[in-house]
Amino acid sequence: MSNSIVISIIESMMFPDFGALYQRKGIEELRVDSVRKAVTLVKKQPADYIVAEFSYAYSTNYSGIYKSNIEGLLVSLIKYSPNTKVIVLAKKKEMQYLNVLDSVDYPVHGVLQLPASLSQMEDLLDIV
Repeated sequence: MSNSIVISIIESMMFPDFGALYQRKGIEELRVDSVRKAVTLVKKQPADYIVAEFSYAYSTNYSGIYKSNIEGLLVSLIKYSPNTKVIVLAKKKEMQYLNVLDSVDYPVHGVLQLPASLSQMEDLLDIV
């Protein structure tokens, strides 16, 4: 996996630190604090992985049509980084809403319920 890039979208304190795992696997981690910044990065250079925490929009509507924080990211990946594997992290109470991602024609590589362990993430990274 050498020369691989993962973009970690860290929008909350719940986001686990997988830095040591990435380093051990030879994956360069780029950390951003918003989906918008992640999209800017993939427009310049496609990433192998993106790890993002899912947030369901209970009372607001992201970008007018989206029901979560990462649907817009998935739409952007279709054009700018179609081979990126997206790993979604979600709190237990948010797991029931993950189906909103099905409205975007972009596959999610894996979902981990928070708190997620290093071994769970490693298993997802090892799936080709």
